[in-house]
Amino acid sequence: MARRRLIAVLILLLGAGIGWFVYSSQLHSWRPFKLGLDLSGGTELTYHADLSAIQGADVTDSMAALRDTIERRVNLFGVSEPLVQTETAGTFAGNPEQRLIVQLPGVTDTQQAIALIGQTPVLEFRMLKVGATPPPEGQALSSTTAAALFEPAAITGKDLASASLQFASGAGSMGEPQVVLKFDSAGSAEFAKLTAQNVGKIFGIFLDGVPISEPVIQESIPDGTAVISGGFTAAQARDLARNLNEGALPVPITLLSTETISGTLGGAAVHDGIIAGMWGVGLVMLFMIFWYRLPGLMAVLALSIYVSFMLAIFMLLPVTLTAAGIAGFILSIGMAVDANILIFERTKEELRAGKPTIDAIHDGFGRAWPSIRDSNTSSMITAVILFWFGTSIIQGFALVFGLGVLVSMLTAISVSRTFLMALGIEAKGGFARFLFSSGISH
Repeated sequence: MARRRLIAVLILLLGAGIGWFVYSSQLHSWRPFKLGLDLSGGTELTYHADLSAIQGADVTDSMAALRDTIERRVNLFGVSEPLVQTETAGTFAGNPEQRLIVQLPGVTDTQQAIALIGQTPVLEFRMLKVGATPPPEGQALSSTTAAALFEPAAITGKDLASASLQFASGAGSMGEPQVVLKFDSAGSAEFAKLTAQNVGKIFGIFLDGVPISEPVIQESIPDGTAVISGGFTAAQARDLARNLNEGALPVPITLLSTETISGTLGGAAVHDGIIAGMWGVGLVMLFMIFWYRLPGLMAVLALSIYVSFMLAIFMLLPVTLTAAGIAGFILSIGMAVDANILIFERTKEELRAGKPTIDAIHDGFGRAWPSIRDSNTSSMITAVILFWFGTSIIQGFALVFGLGVLVSMLTAISVSRTFLMALGIEAKGGFARFLFSSGISH
């Protein structure tokens, strides 16, 4: 019995320590919770990705490259915790529409947000179709015209490793600014294959849909190097090289919509979420104490430790908290309480059967465990499915809910049981029996 009580005291001290750690960290703001856009305020930009020149098998890779490129570019400007993701939304021109969603916490100026994404150049290498006449260099082409004259892009900005400014040294072009491109391993292999198979043919180097150079392939180029010489000034070539290094977009994007949430609105959402959570947890705790008395009080202590532990997880991982995530957390608290209710009802049945209190608690937990395990397992499976297939808002809910259900099983089975066992009260009759009863029964 002494050992059980020592463990119970240690668990209480650990829970109190975690709670104080979370409270003090927020009080002094040395490790604040990571808040989502809907709570912190900021701007969300939604873009349509034009994949008309991308073959079906390359769509996934191109969208991943687009996401990484935009994320890298936004990070250069020091935006705190930007979220860049892709999603498929409906259809566009008969094909699944691919969208890019950029969330910029703390940026509430829409024009500033758009400027952060910037006009990063779209770089494409496209072979001229057999029999087609190349358009004048520098002439912007519509997507329909470009598709009629040129093959789909064989190499795009996603294959680019670096870009640098150099000055030509050959006769007739002495000192002309050029941008020298170096491709990555995959791009180099593709470029070598492209040039080897198309010697004597024309290919177009497109920048933002404009053919800036239409050279004839003289020989295979196995080293993954290409030169853009579009009549640039030194400043233009330098800016182009810089922008390409910051992120050459693998596909063109078009801004579809913007949504701005002010910091005041986000702060109000945080305040309302905290108040709702406090009311919800407080009322649940009062109900547990009123209805289940002493076991209910032990469940409240276990629930307090659960809340402290979950908040510490949110802070240390860190988990991005959104309004949906807070809802998932509160729902997981309900799951934790539900597990305790099952345990207490089974324990009460064992007491009515005449078993000693310790045995009744032990058997009550044993009988309740299969139901708790099965219900929580199904909830976690649901959370995994929602996280895997859901959008960002649903993923935030699923992550917090899944973590909450997992941790609640620990507190319900281990912590509550330890506290009840440590009491050492034999509920044979009188006041002790009353403490282990429930509702209005004695």
